Amino acid sequence: MSARRDLTLLHAASAFGPVLLAALLGLARDALTPTVVALVLVLAVVAVAAAGDRLSGVVAALSAALGYDVFFTRPFLSPTIASPADVELVVALVLVGLAVSEVAIRGRRAQAASARREGYLSGVAALLDLDEGTSPSQRREALARAVGEVVGAERARWHDGPPDRRDAVVGPDGLLRVDGRVREPEREGLPTDRITSVVATSPRGVVGHVSLTSAARVRRPSREQLRVAALLVRVAAPGADHEGPGATGTDLALR
Repeated sequence: MSARRDLTLLHAASAFGPVLLAALLGLARDALTPTVVALVLVLAVVAVAAAGDRLSGVVAALSAALGYDVFFTRPFLSPTIASPADVELVVALVLVGLAVSEVAIRGRRAQAASARREGYLSGVAALLDLDEGTSPSQRREALARAVGEVVGAERARWHDGPPDRRDAVVGPDGLLRVDGRVREPEREGLPTDRITSVVATSPRGVVGHVSLTSAARVRRPSREQLRVAALLVRVAAPGADHEGPGATGTDLALR
């Protein structure tokens, strides 16, 4: 199942789930207080928002408010609200639902960012833990793998010397440039029609580069990911050109 289809199903659940939950709670309307019902519906909004995106949280909050309105305000089974106090409670339910869904989304993003940083550290640790007797080709392989995993590319390959002039280039500053223009990878993604090269430089000029390919689907690394990739190449690549510019690259399938 594709990520797009998963998100579509989640949007449908956010639209209909809270209303259906309110309908079930409505069967025990006389035994439940408005506060309890509101809290249960807010929890449903949080659950949807934590699993989806901001749109899911907004739709779920509106759906929860509609469900409460229809099944717990007079006249029942009607979107009309007769009591000003009920109007205030429905508005409060929407606002609280939106607020807690935003908190849930930010928490999920923070957790994902933490997991990415842990992956970065693992890549750095793998390079630092290489034995002194590790051959240059093995070091190139480890470097290419670490950079590919940080960026999320499908394949990574180390080459001595400068990249092809047609390549998209990630420089030491971590900026992605395509045909000389700075590109925003989080919004536009890595190019799928050309290679992306993470360049390593030294006082003598370009030492080499790690070429990344992502043809199967668009990868959207953050600026932080590209900066880490550039740092890895800058730190771990100095000895990679010992075999000369004609050295054969090491190709790795990462995904």
